Amino acid sequence: MLPRVLEPEVMDDEAEVAEYDAMPHDDVNARFVEDFLVRFPPGAIATATVLDLGTGTALIPLLLLQREPGLRVTAVDRSAAMLRMAARHACRFGQQERLDLVEADVCRLPFADRSFDMVLSNSLLHHLPEPVRCLREAARVLRPGGMLFLRDLFRPETDADVERLVALHAGRETEAQRQLLRQSLHAALTVPEIEACCRQIAELNLAVATSSDRHWTLAGVRRAE
Repeated sequence: MLPRVLEPEVMDDEAEVAEYDAMPHDDVNARFVEDFLVRFPPGAIATATVLDLGTGTALIPLLLLQREPGLRVTAVDRSAAMLRMAARHACRFGQQERLDLVEADVCRLPFADRSFDMVLSNSLLHHLPEPVRCLREAARVLRPGGMLFLRDLFRPETDADVERLVALHAGRETEAQRQLLRQSLHAALTVPEIEACCRQIAELNLAVATSSDRHWTLAGVRRAE
């Protein structure tokens, strides 16, 4: 198994953010939103309060707002450059009134306990040296019975596996974009590693499963007290 190699902590360079934003995320983002919404009957989350952690350029919460017009989403990222791009996307989608963008550390969230009905995140935990700290914060801000839904890459076993996935999923992209995916795969958590993190959060009832050739999905609820 490859050792975990962390990426740079925050992507805050405008050119790097532009490279990231130009990558072909559409299918992955649409599947994330669909896999989340299918867990609920129609109308069940119409007025829920939603927190998106590590929102990046906010394309996932914007897709969610298109599907669920009654929602309001708070989207958090540490990168000011990412949030500037997110604000431009919100204007393009016409959703700037329903998307609150907050610059903050996901391991020290500026929200009160039990503030949100749902916490979402896509491709965040592989950026974090101590992912369990983020999970603890997610548990803290969730209301009892609230849902946590996270998805991220998993680390391949060999360098050859990394290069196969880079060629398959970013083979037509720029070298800078291929390198972003390569670094992310090296930084990702394996399924056993994220399961070990989950066992440290007593407030959450969670399950982890492989959900694609390169992703795992974590889903569950905060236990009632």
